[in-house]
Amino acid sequence: MTEAEETPRILETVEEVAQPAASSPSPARKTRKRRRLRWSDFSYTTRVTLAFALIAAMTALVAIGVVSFVWEQHFRTYTADNMQTLCQTTANRIAAIYKETDDLWNPETTKPALQAMELTSGVGVRVINDEGRTVFDSSIVYDEEQGGLAKSIEPTNGSQVAQAPIMVDGKKVGTVRLWVYGSEALMRQPDQEFRDNSYQAMFIAAAVAIVLASCIGFLFARNLVAPINRIMGAARAIGDGDLSARTDLRGEDEVARLGETFDAMAESVEKDRDLERRLTTDVAHELRTPLMAIQATVEAMVDGVYEADEERLVTVNSEIQRLSRLVNALLKLSRLENRADPMKEEVVNVGELIAGIIATHEMFVSDSGLTLTYDAQPDVMVVGDADMIRQATANLISNAVRYTPEGGHITVSVKKGDIMASIAVKDTGIGLTKEEARMVFSRFWRADAGRNRESGGLGVGLAVVKEIVDRHGGWVQVEGEKGRGACFTIHIPLYDEGAEKHRAFGSGKKRTPHKKQR
Repeated sequence: MTEAEETPRILETVEEVAQPAASSPSPARKTRKRRRLRWSDFSYTTRVTLAFALIAAMTALVAIGVVSFVWEQHFRTYTADNMQTLCQTTANRIAAIYKETDDLWNPETTKPALQAMELTSGVGVRVINDEGRTVFDSSIVYDEEQGGLAKSIEPTNGSQVAQAPIMVDGKKVGTVRLWVYGSEALMRQPDQEFRDNSYQAMFIAAAVAIVLASCIGFLFARNLVAPINRIMGAARAIGDGDLSARTDLRGEDEVARLGETFDAMAESVEKDRDLERRLTTDVAHELRTPLMAIQATVEAMVDGVYEADEERLVTVNSEIQRLSRLVNALLKLSRLENRADPMKEEVVNVGELIAGIIATHEMFVSDSGLTLTYDAQPDVMVVGDADMIRQATANLISNAVRYTPEGGHITVSVKKGDIMASIAVKDTGIGLTKEEARMVFSRFWRADAGRNRESGGLGVGLAVVKEIVDRHGGWVQVEGEKGRGACFTIHIPLYDEGAEKHRAFGSGKKRTPHKKQR
């Protein structure tokens, strides 16, 4: 194969190799696309630092722009006025000498022009008579190409030259013309250097301001982000299961208060988790005990150990009823918390309502070896669900009976306040500490964790009371002292007849008073 035939094949091979490379994007281009950053990709510290730097840069640019405008406008006018004043002073001095010499061509007469040129660097001075002929010119140069002809380099643009007439006795005898070499604005070299140095100083100051602003922004962001990182770390630890994690932030600023609120929330979550664990244990125990009793009794009857007589069946029935009470209590609390049952809104006479409850509980209290006293003010009216109020009060009385030793006393009272009605149940039982008073309305909580379930109950009754009172827009107050009894007081808003009439007139409905059931 000849060299001429080999060359086209080599060129075709090179084109085939180069074509795919040209059609597919290069790895460098792909990398550039992947590395394209957005503002949200930066950390908060970086964004705050950049924001401070940008603010400082914008402030510096505005300041430089304003100063530049002043330099270009007012400073230029200032230098031009200085040159005009120098020109006028020179003309006045020449006029004073002219009065003595009466000859403008006399070198002594134009001596002030020479002095002005020598004392003010970079300035050109020219004096012409009234006929326009040059008497003095500091800028004359001799053109060798034209036979040594004298030539002035005075600017041809009149705006670049300051002029002042030489007036003698009211008559113009000549003119002084003054300019600055290399300047279009009558600005001398020292003035230009001052302006340039001012610009340089401003740019240096802007750079220093940007650096300082960036440092301050960085420190500010770090101090601001540090407590946020502590909150985030605590939240992450809690999410991983460490419920004891806390931020331990203290202070008066918003972030510190956020940390304190977060710690309070974490503490509440930890307590709720402990209560849930106790709930699991308590419910398992409550279910296991009657189930084991039922299972043992039924197996014994099946095996013929026990006869299926009335006594054995009564035992099984009592355990079944215990299970039923547990399930009903849980179901009642669940419905109250989920607002599954609608609440009736009727006018209730609290004194009459509680009197009926006292009548049905007197025997129960007496059988427990306790005494009961009831005191109620007349016409204590509220708006609410009579059945729920009855349930809440009955739970408080049952709780007082359960935790009051034999021989104790229970007092139930109904009072009317300014805006709230109160139902108080006071006992002389085991009492409560301040910590127990804060926990008493938690589900499945008992003042004494080791108390026998038969006497201590399940721990749902007071939680039901709180839910009922919350639905009525009130609250429950707990007072007590360990070993000296406790007092639970339900507060419910009073019935406002005037506001109710206004509401009924607007809605066209009227509330019906609750009738005491006999």
